Amino acid sequence: MVVFPHAKINLGLNVLRKRPDGFHDIESVMVPIPLCDVLEAVVDPDQSEVVYTRSGLEIPGSSASDLCMRALEMIRTARELPGLRLHLHKVIPMGAGLGGGSSDGAFTLLLLNKLLDLRFSKSELHQMATGLGSDCPFFLNEGAQLASGRGEELRPLQLDLSGLHMILINPGIHVATAEVYANTVPSGSSWKLEQLVMRDSIAKWQGSIVNTMESYVCGKYPEIALIKTALLSHGAIYAAMSGSGSTVFGLFNSLPEKLDLPSSQVQWVFSL
Repeated sequence: MVVFPHAKINLGLNVLRKRPDGFHDIESVMVPIPLCDVLEAVVDPDQSEVVYTRSGLEIPGSSASDLCMRALEMIRTARELPGLRLHLHKVIPMGAGLGGGSSDGAFTLLLLNKLLDLRFSKSELHQMATGLGSDCPFFLNEGAQLASGRGEELRPLQLDLSGLHMILINPGIHVATAEVYANTVPSGSSWKLEQLVMRDSIAKWQGSIVNTMESYVCGKYPEIALIKTALLSHGAIYAAMSGSGSTVFGLFNSLPEKLDLPSSQVQWVFSL
């Protein structure tokens, strides 16, 4: 069985406060985008163990410690598993603010639950995903969602971006999420992002729907600020850094004829 763990972007990211448990309370609108990894699992009756392999972009660290295997081990504490072959082909860049690792972990839960008919409930899957990481529960669901708490409290939004085009640019800079949180000044209050996103036209988003992490990241990596400026100057009606960076996206009514980029930057174009 094959699934396609997808990336996400953040429309606004407000870091409200640091919590006693060391995490941060946030509010953000998370939106799925059609940039995907590939994850395959097959039952192998000739073995009793799990063989996990990876291809595509190189993932730092051992395969045993990545979110796919952590998700599998979490399942194995509750269910007996047969011999399996699990393979991840990595396309979504890491340290990019796109949630690729979180998506891989969440989709591993969904994939094994369906393939092996494990019959975990939605609440059980949500609890396991929360244990994997703050963004993981988002990827168990479809569509745009308002994320609060540390990101695991979710409410679906009827957000329609159809007809728009997106340019997604990754500058090839790996940004450590923990470092960005440590250097982001909490706002201390809610922006009521749901109202801003759902009430205002997209043309009014720029300047009102912001990512509080941009200030630190763009200060440390000026290339990221330059990408955002370039997208706006080429006609983007809204541009922002996604998550803790380093990827920047722009939403367009119509795509620019040409957008010159340094060779170190990777660009994707999507119609929404």
